Amino acid sequence: MSHTAHIRSHRKPRRSASKIAMRAGVAGGVLGTLAVTGASASSANAAEPVTQTLELPTLTADLAAQVAQSADATQQAAANYQLQAERDAAAAKAAKQAKADLAEAKKKAEAEAEKQKAEEAARKAAAERASRNAARTTLTASVSADSSSGAGAGASASVSTGSSTATGSVAAVISFVKAQVGKAYVSGATGPSAYDCSGLVQTAFKQVGVSLPRVSQDQSTAGTQVSLSNLQPGDILYWGGAGSAYHVAVYVGDGMFVGAQNPSTGVVERPLSYDPPSGAVRVL
Repeated sequence: MSHTAHIRSHRKPRRSASKIAMRAGVAGGVLGTLAVTGASASSANAAEPVTQTLELPTLTADLAAQVAQSADATQQAAANYQLQAERDAAAAKAAKQAKADLAEAKKKAEAEAEKQKAEEAARKAAAERASRNAARTTLTASVSADSSSGAGAGASASVSTGSSTATGSVAAVISFVKAQVGKAYVSGATGPSAYDCSGLVQTAFKQVGVSLPRVSQDQSTAGTQVSLSNLQPGDILYWGGAGSAYHVAVYVGDGMFVGAQNPSTGVVERPLSYDPPSGAVRVL
């Protein structure tokens, strides 16, 4: 016996034709079943897109509606912003115009006030000129009457009018102011080398113990108001209104006055016709 007689062969045994045929039939049946099942599955899968296709238009319409609604809202918001901007611009323009109108009205009111003030000043000046012209006529007549009766006698009678004390005080005032003729005019000065108009009058009456206010406005109301047609030596003459006078001097008789006129003339003695006063007061 050969030493390999009990060793099995490694070759696969041959299959019989009948087994092969049977297995082929089984395989064919399985494949056929699979084919039918696949066809059924394919048919089922083919039907599903129909359902999805029916649902897609609904989703697309909703989305379009949302987009359209959002676009409308955006457009409305833009229109609102534009309308608000136009309103703000109109309000700013109206405020600017109102400010300009107010400034123009204020300017016109100021111009009207200045015009009325100028007219009032002109009327006042005209009234003062008329008063001076009337006073000039009266004084001219008075001076003429004094001249015809004798200036010296008239002056003596005027100076001696009243008590001896009054006569002495009046004489002292007249003597003092005449002694200052030729001295300089300096605003605010009260002597002894220079005076302004009210400073001369105040200092003159101070010599006889009469205390007068410092400025011409107050001196024009310091005594008793007297008519220009009834002047006496020692009366205080004023120019302008009583309480608002801008110049004063001392009447010295014979139709003459002494006053610190201005910086160019200084203290001078002048006739009343040179510059007729507006009124007079008497303190002695």
